[in-house]
Amino acid sequence: MTSVMSLENATFVRPSTFYINGFYNMPHAKYYYIFMCFVYAVTILGNSLIMGTIYLARALHTAKYIAVFNLALSDLCGSTALIPMYADMLLVENQYISYGDCLASMFFIFTFMTMQSFTLLALAFDRVIAICFPLRYHAIVTKTTMIKMLGVMWLFTLSFISVVVVLITRLSFCRSTTVDSYFCDHGPIFRLACNDNSPNRIMAYVYTSVMLGIPLLLIACSYGCIGFALYKISNGGERMKAMKTCTSHLILVTMFYLPITSTYITALTTYIHPNARIINSVLTQTIPPMLNPIIYTLKTEEVLQSIKVLYKQIKMNLYIKSCIVMWISVYCEKKKLRQGST
Repeated sequence: MTSVMSLENATFVRPSTFYINGFYNMPHAKYYYIFMCFVYAVTILGNSLIMGTIYLARALHTAKYIAVFNLALSDLCGSTALIPMYADMLLVENQYISYGDCLASMFFIFTFMTMQSFTLLALAFDRVIAICFPLRYHAIVTKTTMIKMLGVMWLFTLSFISVVVVLITRLSFCRSTTVDSYFCDHGPIFRLACNDNSPNRIMAYVYTSVMLGIPLLLIACSYGCIGFALYKISNGGERMKAMKTCTSHLILVTMFYLPITSTYITALTTYIHPNARIINSVLTQTIPPMLNPIIYTLKTEEVLQSIKVLYKQIKMNLYIKSCIVMWISVYCEKKKLRQGST
């Protein structure tokens, strides 16, 4: 069922649904569904733990952990935008998605993926100031500065992705509505159009450059500056201590950008079986959000210490509440006995 309109003596076709072809003939789809449910559950628990810890622990109310909170939020929302829809298609084997839902899915997935990239850039800014300008760090990287930086990133991302999605609505799909991807991907959809898709192609190139390429380049430059600053530190112990503060962020950057970059390069240079490409792309977008909170918990002493303190506080509060409940029950029982004796 499609919506057909006359537009300047041409036929404009807006489909009612798209067919997501990414799961066609994928072997052992049910096992893959179970695995994705596990990934999503760990993602929810891990990122919720990080956000809750940062919110409750006063020691983590700093500029750096505002960015970490934003990364956890982007990871959680990005996985929620992708995995439930993906898992539903695997389980129910219904690979059709309505036109409006497809565009909404595209908007949210690309928005949160872009914010993951930008947040890693904000954390790189935090690390380069902390190591290259340690005496001025607290004056430069304040909570207000970080909130403003992230606010601008959110505003720019929402505006840019809105333009990307709105440009899809000018396209006519008169031949095929089969999307060769595992979600409503921008590139595979605009390539299906019958009319001129050059604005969409340009936006795709701009998106790749501005949202992924430039942040990666700036992060690489920041670590070049960090490496130079570490080289000038004569004390080996101090150098190692400074390097450890970058370990978590460097692992997150590697996990986010390396799979994406390798997928693009491999797709351009060699042939990949469609199923292998789909699985690789899905893992690229779902595994980093699951591992990010685990890495920050294990590799960052401040977060571990805050979790331990919060656990002790919760345990103490529960103990006090149980003691109060027990005392009230004993008091009520004695009162009943006194009334019975009289």
